[in-house]
Amino acid sequence: MNIKVAKFGGSSVADSIQIIKTRDIILQDEGRNFIVVSAPGKRYEGDNKITDLLYLCKTHMDHNLPWEQLFEVIVDRYVAVAHKLGVDGVLDEHFEIIRQKINEGSSTDYIVSRGEYLNAVMIAAYLGYDFVDSAGLILFDDKGKLLHDATDAALSEELSKHKTAVIPGFYGSEKGSTRIRTFSRGGSDITGALVAKAIEASVYENWTDVSGFLMADPRIVENPKPIDSISYKELRELSYMGASVLHEDAIYPARVANIPINIRNTNVPKDKGTFITAHHDPSSNRIITGIAGSKDFTVIALYKDMMSTGRGFVRRLLSILEDLDVNFEHLPSGIDTMSVVLSNASLGDKLDEVISQIKIQLEPDNIEVFQNIALIATVGQGMTSNIGVSARLFTALAEADINVRMIDQGSSEMNIIIGVENNQMGDAIRAIYGAFEDEEI
Repeated sequence: MNIKVAKFGGSSVADSIQIIKTRDIILQDEGRNFIVVSAPGKRYEGDNKITDLLYLCKTHMDHNLPWEQLFEVIVDRYVAVAHKLGVDGVLDEHFEIIRQKINEGSSTDYIVSRGEYLNAVMIAAYLGYDFVDSAGLILFDDKGKLLHDATDAALSEELSKHKTAVIPGFYGSEKGSTRIRTFSRGGSDITGALVAKAIEASVYENWTDVSGFLMADPRIVENPKPIDSISYKELRELSYMGASVLHEDAIYPARVANIPINIRNTNVPKDKGTFITAHHDPSSNRIITGIAGSKDFTVIALYKDMMSTGRGFVRRLLSILEDLDVNFEHLPSGIDTMSVVLSNASLGDKLDEVISQIKIQLEPDNIEVFQNIALIATVGQGMTSNIGVSARLFTALAEADINVRMIDQGSSEMNIIIGVENNQMGDAIRAIYGAFEDEEI
């Protein structure tokens, strides 16, 4: 029997109705033996996530404000769900322990992790599965860095003792200590991937409120086609532009173990979703996998005669950025030209200083600055084996009257990144999508 790990996000376990849906999904496949759950998410527009309420409790505590009433809101929500699921009282002793810990001045990580903890205890009782705490199994060092090998060993040993189990996502503990440590927000995805690797799962199912990936953002392109499968490399390229429904760090444990990830929709469980696999499907005729864009970049274009014969030009340029604590995104170049692409978030108010240092240290013959630039990535491993992809892409942009400020193609030839004005990003994505939408995807 193929053993699967099924991780359910906050929207999938937000209330009793959603949790009943997750039970039905779990029971439909006898291989779904290990379940990872997030804390309850929003039930409706304007609602609060449990994790946000727990953060607020901690803020109240730190400012010597009453937090007890806010905590009772959290308790009441769990109690109501437990009652509807028929597991009344299963959390009572846990509520008291958490109250005591908060009164004793527990850490932020401990307090905010209790959303996943309580949900996992409750759902384990509802399913009749074992509850397995992540503390002591997901292991961090004293600086909060995940210890991959130690975690894999601890999880493998413990989970081998259980036929079925529910594991809370988002947190673990310091190795050799009871101190709770959390991942960044969305870290339950990482927990699911670590569990999948530890038990050598056949697939890691990540259940959320979308049916996998789409070829483009539906807020920009009307009814974009779904992506049935995508390689880790393609996903990495698209995730860089923000096109992801999965925590980026969750990809690594699954990729190392060559475990496919299946993004599924709890509300539409019949949808096959998107499979994330180690390699591009060689039988696919798909050229373009996806298109994604992100706004607010600055491009500094440099021209210096005989640049290519001068030593250390790139090193000195990057040293300027390093000294000013500015990250660079891309470095498209020609024989005597080079552009450096910077995110406005990283650049902040340092543009004038960056320009000044470039003039002093590099003495370019000409320097131009293009602000308010959007980057658009067109990604697909099928691009490497098809002739004329670039021609079709740029013809579509020209016909849409899009002014391309920058072009960069990765050495893998599976992506083309262009820079356009912020206000033309939507039109550019629609133009590129239109050029390839009739291809098999």
